[in-house]
Amino acid sequence: MNFLSYETSQNMLDLLEVNSSRNENIPLSSTLGRVLAQDIVAKENDPKFPTASMDGYAVIHADLDLESITILGDNPAGHDETRLVTNGTCIKTFTGSKMPEGADTLIQIENVDNQDGKITIEEKVPLGSSVRPIGEGYKKGNVLIKKGTKISFAEIGVMAGLNRVMVNVAVKPRVAVIATGSEILDLGQESDNPAQIRSSNNYTLAALFESAGAEVIQLGTVGDDRDSIMQTFENALASADILVSTGGVSVGDYDFVKDIVPRLGAEVIFKGVGIKPGRHIMVAQREDKFVLALPGFAYSSTVTSILYALPLISKMLGKEIAYRTVEAKLSENFKKRSRFTEFTACNITIEDGEYFVNFDGKKVGSSAILTNMLNNSALMITSEDDNNLEEGTFVNVILLENF
Repeated sequence: MNFLSYETSQNMLDLLEVNSSRNENIPLSSTLGRVLAQDIVAKENDPKFPTASMDGYAVIHADLDLESITILGDNPAGHDETRLVTNGTCIKTFTGSKMPEGADTLIQIENVDNQDGKITIEEKVPLGSSVRPIGEGYKKGNVLIKKGTKISFAEIGVMAGLNRVMVNVAVKPRVAVIATGSEILDLGQESDNPAQIRSSNNYTLAALFESAGAEVIQLGTVGDDRDSIMQTFENALASADILVSTGGVSVGDYDFVKDIVPRLGAEVIFKGVGIKPGRHIMVAQREDKFVLALPGFAYSSTVTSILYALPLISKMLGKEIAYRTVEAKLSENFKKRSRFTEFTACNITIEDGEYFVNFDGKKVGSSAILTNMLNNSALMITSEDDNNLEEGTFVNVILLENF
């Protein structure tokens, strides 16, 4: 069987047309984890006027050389101060307060002595000290948060400061997940047959896709029966944007999925990619719906979901990237196991701002070892052209965080 190169498969995936224009307005309080469908632009300066950043006295800086300065009164936060500071006078001004007109500096309370309605300067401060200038935070017209950003606590705080009651976000793409195979047991099922194994794929992938911003339709498991698989797939495509299945794509007598997908009326974009794990992956399209048929082994299905499902989800959400890739240095020698592009579970550390890769605790074996992805693991990429790599070699690594 001829396999596409990994690079070619990614280029073909990138060229697929997806519907990324669907959006909805939801309350700010419900936006955590959602993806912005439009830029957030500042409509005014922050702050709109010079503002005190500490408690102190609003003064004219040149007056700090006087024997004393007369206090005109207090200026609490939220007060629309209209008094004018002139030579020889000051106004006690609190953190967050509008600076009085005429004042150019705020001298902190601890730098003065307050006696009989006047202050004397004990320690001078520079011109403009403790005064937030107009637009220090942002200026009118600034793009504060870009379209395609996944919303976290910081974005919510900034939008609250902008009085954004409702926020325009991308509609979550719907991803149906199903595990196929008569040998697998779904969560909670019991069997006296020791040859059956527990399915983890549908739960692993559902969690992965939800973390990437999708809405997941959990379809559980279905045995190796053509009609049952066909009907389940047809039902899934009626309600989902993407159907992701595991198992049934290899060359065995009971691998029915690879034959069923074309019978659904889906055009096979590609089948078979020169990667390890997961070279029997299939990607197909029916109108504006996509089918990803992945291998059945747990590590294989997870890796191929990251490489092929997450980019589709990201495109539908309007995000620029599906995952982050960094350059790192090998902390030990690495033995490449195949002629394909390999994705190897690894540990990544940061030392003096530089990324390093090691394989402590990672088992070498089949593509079923999902435990290799525990403990904040990453995926090291070695290409078809790579052979065994020596310690100190630079490699590319996919970070498995913040999808």
